Amino acid sequence: MKFIRVSILFLCLLFTVAHSQVHHWETIVKDNSSWYYQVPSAASSPEWITPSFTVNSWFQGTGGFGYGDGDDNTILPNSAVSVYTRIEFNITNINQIVAMALHFDYDDGFVAYLNGTEVARNGLSGTGQPTYNQLASISHEAKLYQNQQPDQLIFNQNQLNGLLVNGTNVFCVEVHNQLANSTDFTCRNFLSVGVNNPSITYSPIPSWFTPPFILTSSNLPIVVLDTYNVDIPDEPKIDGTMGIIFNGDNQMNYMSDPFNEFYGQIAIEKRGSSSNSFPMKSYGLETRGPDSVNYNVSLFDWPSDNDWILYAPYTDKSLIRNVLTYDLGRQMGQYAPRTKLCEVILNGSYIGVYVLMERIKINPGRVNVDPLNYLDTLDNQLTGGYIIKVDKTTAGGVIAWTSPYTAQAPSTGPTYYQLHDPDISELHPLQLNYIHDYVDNWETVLKSMNFANPQIGFRAFSDELSFIDYMLINELSKNVDGYRISTFLHKKRYSEGGKLFAGPLWDFNLGWGNANYCQGGQTSGWEINFNSVCQGNGANMNPFWLNRMLQDTVFANNVNCRWKDLRTSILNDSSLVHYIDSLATILTEPAVRNYNRWPILGVYVWPNNYVGNTYQEEINYMKNWILARTAWMDANMFGTCYSLGIFEETKQTLKLFPNPSSDIFYLEGLTNAAKIEIRNEMGQCIETFTANSEIISFDASLFSNGLYFVKVKDSTQDPIKLIILH
Repeated sequence: MKFIRVSILFLCLLFTVAHSQVHHWETIVKDNSSWYYQVPSAASSPEWITPSFTVNSWFQGTGGFGYGDGDDNTILPNSAVSVYTRIEFNITNINQIVAMALHFDYDDGFVAYLNGTEVARNGLSGTGQPTYNQLASISHEAKLYQNQQPDQLIFNQNQLNGLLVNGTNVFCVEVHNQLANSTDFTCRNFLSVGVNNPSITYSPIPSWFTPPFILTSSNLPIVVLDTYNVDIPDEPKIDGTMGIIFNGDNQMNYMSDPFNEFYGQIAIEKRGSSSNSFPMKSYGLETRGPDSVNYNVSLFDWPSDNDWILYAPYTDKSLIRNVLTYDLGRQMGQYAPRTKLCEVILNGSYIGVYVLMERIKINPGRVNVDPLNYLDTLDNQLTGGYIIKVDKTTAGGVIAWTSPYTAQAPSTGPTYYQLHDPDISELHPLQLNYIHDYVDNWETVLKSMNFANPQIGFRAFSDELSFIDYMLINELSKNVDGYRISTFLHKKRYSEGGKLFAGPLWDFNLGWGNANYCQGGQTSGWEINFNSVCQGNGANMNPFWLNRMLQDTVFANNVNCRWKDLRTSILNDSSLVHYIDSLATILTEPAVRNYNRWPILGVYVWPNNYVGNTYQEEINYMKNWILARTAWMDANMFGTCYSLGIFEETKQTLKLFPNPSSDIFYLEGLTNAAKIEIRNEMGQCIETFTANSEIISFDASLFSNGLYFVKVKDSTQDPIKLIILH
């Protein structure tokens, strides 16, 4: 088990299954039950939340409580900052209760207690009982009067251990307003139970009550999040715990299993820009240690780190667009975040199928560039590593500088750069000046007459293959956000080549035919021409880089060769369809649960280009769209590849390094007397070798810039090709 720290309060959560199934739901406490209440004007006895407390001078009234604005049965004085409410209820047989649902409709913050134990809190900072006059830290509007469901908290059978007792129980809720002179106030609360016996009756559930789904098992990893029943804000991160149940690939995972992949403390917040408006939220989280400092862990045998993302594929009804994209990127030899489909429970409630994945950051197992320390301001250390991006600022991004050149014509809008890692707040001024100047110089060279010159053109500043791969994936997916949003670049130190690389890939949920604007759903057309299709002069338009690179015939030919090469392997139609089908098969049952939780199949969710009535229809649409897209790209690909077809792939293990190189190439893994031919993009043989050992070297000056193919053949092996990007 991967272990950080287990909070003593939540040791009982290590096993969280309801061992009995819910037969039906009954409501024990309703908002319009008769409650005892007090509007405190001074500190009250802290015992008011306990069963033994005697109410004495408390008032009794029908809930809900408020200022009398239409959803209140008991009117509070407009000067009331808070109200304390409590109600007793009776349980005849606790063993017949296998789940409990608490619903809170409030304005603006609350804390709830069962038999003296705090069970839920939102909008009231600190721990323990708030002071009577403490103001809520958030603005939270009541929901029932808007015909929306109130906030829900689900407990399963094990979580109820120690909370409920046979006989008399007490449910207490205190609600606090955000402003002392507020014009609205709401306190309406409900307690319902799931029972395992059809003969048990308390009171009918409210008309708006939807029986919650309780997950018992999954073929996906199960992620259990607990934030002590506090709503997760946009920022800052709040404390919580995370447990992961994972018994291995192709194995079932049960809620009765221990947290065997991870259990420990986390800090978590909502994340996303436009996606934050959807009811299914994405989350960013950090794994933390006993001292609340970020703590590196390995999840699913991935490289250790402390930054993770739980991505909610709400608008992507295939659930797999990002998973597919990042996997293809890794198979192409570029880093892309690792992903794991999973099912998630938050504070006892099932919230659907998520993608647990790595956050983009500098790390040997992620973006493998040398980390930049604040005092790295001289010589080689100053030259890397940096991760920069072109992106919206709606999620809190800070513009570091503006490109001296406008976006790709016909747009005349600006291109803004942000620092991703290190953050701009962590950079020394000399470091910011360096990366700013480097990117400016790269763009200036691209704009110059000598932009294609092998020695002083764009290749002297940027890694050609990474830009080709980045472009091909964005074009294959017809990603409407490609190039202009969520576009990452990273730069290595001079000692590692010093160049600017495109990537990692990020945020493709609107690709693969999933956008109904700017021709995102069409299988024809190039995404690099987005600015001509969706004309605009504001920010977030495509930069000019790749359109300019394609004006170089060698670059265009290299794009063509790379495309043809990938079409014989990972981008082959059958490979793409097989991979999608394999993921869809894994998701057969989880997708049903996800769309029961979020019933959006057959419903348009912005910006769906296609709305399928079933999950399989969504998968079929995606496959058919991809097949039409690859066919169009085959017929319309940039440039010409003259010689790729004469080479064949094998499983022979050969290593070509360093690649690219300005000095010496080494080819390792040869058999004695192997015949080696080096051919240029025209198919012309420019050099031949006969290996006399398992490793040979050859002078990189044989090559000008471009793609070259090494053909190896001996008596036991079929031909193999390796691509040299010099």
